[in-house]
Amino acid sequence: MKKLLLIPLLLLIVSCYNVERNCKDFKTGKFRFDYEVDGVTKTTLFERNDSLEIETYDGKTDTASIRWVNDCEYILKKLHPKNMAEKKSIDMRILSTSGDTYTFEFGMVGVPQKQKGTVTKLAD
Repeated sequence: MKKLLLIPLLLLIVSCYNVERNCKDFKTGKFRFDYEVDGVTKTTLFERNDSLEIETYDGKTDTASIRWVNDCEYILKKLHPKNMAEKKSIDMRILSTSGDTYTFEFGMVGVPQKQKGTVTKLAD
């Protein structure tokens, strides 16, 4: 019986935990995104200001416009898409921040499947 009384108390304590989200610190600057493709670690470097993101991946540079929905969510749209898939906008949502990193999820606008990643801020 005593164990049943502990369950609501534990739920109350866990529900009070707030994830740190200092999204304004990550609106602009230079960033690095490391991820794995077929067992190989890849790196994307990008620089973001209030309205543009310039990304460099595998020696190629691409530019996208940014529309901020709120401090922690924005929509990317490539300025020079090369195919139909690149014409679709991408929803980016910062889930948590810690020091100079943030965890985010992203996916095409209107598509429920999302991927997650972690970005490191290099400079302002």
